[in-house]
Amino acid sequence: MEKKLTYEQFRKYVLVAISVFTGILHIGQFTFLPMESIKFYAWHLTLGLILVFLYKPASKKAPKRFLWLDWVCIALTAISGGYVILSYQTYVVIMQTGKLTPSLYFFGAIITLLVLEAARRCLGWVLPCIALVTVVYALFGGNLPGILGHRGYNLQRVVTTIFSDQGVLGTAIGVSASNVFLFLLFAAFLSVSGADKIFQDIAIALTGKKRGGPAKMAVVASCLFGSISGSAVANVVSTGAFTIPLMKRQGYQKRFSGAVEAVASTGGQIMPPIMGAAAFVLADISGTPYGTVCLAALLPALMYYLTLFKMVDLESVKYGLKGVPEDELPDLKDSVSRGLKLFLPLAILLYLLLVKQTTPMLAAIWAMLAIVVCGLLDRRDRLTLGGIIDGFVEGGKSVPSVVAACACAGIVTGMFALTGLGLKFSDFIVSMGGKNLILSLLLSMLVCVILGMGLPTTASYIICATAIAPALIKIGLPALAAHLFLLYFACISAITPPVAVASYAAAGIAEENPMKVGFTAVKLGIAGFVLPFVFALNTDYLHVGLDVLTLFTWISAFVVCYAAAVAIQGYVEQKITVVERLLYLVVVFTAIQHNFALSIFGWVLFAGLYGFRLMQHKKAGAAAA
Repeated sequence: MEKKLTYEQFRKYVLVAISVFTGILHIGQFTFLPMESIKFYAWHLTLGLILVFLYKPASKKAPKRFLWLDWVCIALTAISGGYVILSYQTYVVIMQTGKLTPSLYFFGAIITLLVLEAARRCLGWVLPCIALVTVVYALFGGNLPGILGHRGYNLQRVVTTIFSDQGVLGTAIGVSASNVFLFLLFAAFLSVSGADKIFQDIAIALTGKKRGGPAKMAVVASCLFGSISGSAVANVVSTGAFTIPLMKRQGYQKRFSGAVEAVASTGGQIMPPIMGAAAFVLADISGTPYGTVCLAALLPALMYYLTLFKMVDLESVKYGLKGVPEDELPDLKDSVSRGLKLFLPLAILLYLLLVKQTTPMLAAIWAMLAIVVCGLLDRRDRLTLGGIIDGFVEGGKSVPSVVAACACAGIVTGMFALTGLGLKFSDFIVSMGGKNLILSLLLSMLVCVILGMGLPTTASYIICATAIAPALIKIGLPALAAHLFLLYFACISAITPPVAVASYAAAGIAEENPMKVGFTAVKLGIAGFVLPFVFALNTDYLHVGLDVLTLFTWISAFVVCYAAAVAIQGYVEQKITVVERLLYLVVVFTAIQHNFALSIFGWVLFAGLYGFRLMQHKKAGAAAA
């Protein structure tokens, strides 16, 4: 008897077909099959929304008749996106002349509703509600008095703007189509090649037997995996499933175990070479080559992780926690040998980005090709055709949340551009700050953190970059520093209560109260709150080169990270006094300065304080022996 095809099987086949087609289309755009930018963005938006409605059904528990709602959304998406793709020349003429046709008005209204629904399914209600507020403001803000008022716009003008290169087919979705997807696909191919397991084994082998090994392992593993995944929550779920239980078994408190993983995973969004999706948007909006963004972000990201690593180390000193028994650790040489097939593609990626300075898209494509070739040549764990298809499918799984966030953020930025609200908000920041950079930075931080509590990093950054970055640049902050400042706080909101998605994900694995994990994460992630102010006020920390300034800055960075961790934890090799903790804060304040003399004073003070405690510990150990 012939077996009947179930709905889930049919849905799976459709997902595989669309994922593979999406991957090939995006690779073809930058190699063998280029097309006009807006048409390509329309393809990306259409395929992304279809994947949203397939991966995020209206209700998983609803009766089958509700499945028709998903397929109606898919059909409307295909028709609306197909209008731009198939009638591209007509669409361009309409946008240039401003003569709105009934068909464009209809499809524009449909795509707006579909984007809002997709964002609701993937991200919750916050971003769609913000988008709706900006639409209402565009429609009725003409009736408002004073600075908030504008000339007033009808529904047709609003829909046209949303369905244009200022809205859902604008910068945000363009960066998602051009850069973000290919790097998501690259990360997916790394994952199916076993990168997560290999990086985890290397981290365990390197740090496991040291004091506090499990927590240090979580930091290193999340740094390695997060630098290619770019997603805080995905990082928590993947690495935290192993590291958090291990930390708990070794004696760490549940809240601390969850917080370490949340903070380490969040740092993946600011850690080169891939960082998070928002970093590609940053490069495009700020007009900075992505390789330059990576180099500028490198030292602050290393400082973030070094501070966390040292705080974890001192926590193990505080509670006398040991490492993992050596017989439970993987073999480092074996782990590295298995990882060679992954290190080569990463090396190719870095070489193309930083040395050859090719476009990020081509760098990602060549690196993916290297993964496939290395995988096919690997005798131990050979990559098969099924594995390649799995890579495309895993890449497709990453698309819905990014497309939903970027498209819905496009509605917001479109309304900002139409009404001038972004400039008004920027002027408000300037006037409130009184042209005082520190006060303006504090106001910008508050806005970013508040927005980020309910939004994914990419959407939060896009809105903040549109509304706030011009103000910071107007005050005198360099463009790259201003955008990185906003990016950091868009990222760090993932561990900031009351809505801290990374902390909550870690709390679920740690079986601990989410708020306790969140507040502990804020303490451990303090570097993430301070570093943006550091490189905004002293842009030397964004400079990387073969010169004395870079060497000087990196030494200062090392001193600052260690001193900050000691000051917060109150331990070196034993408990230190309150006066010592205050002196370590003096080290932080002086070593971080642009002034060479002050920085060297901080180095000397740190050496004296730290060396004194190390000598005391050594003498105590000798006396005990």
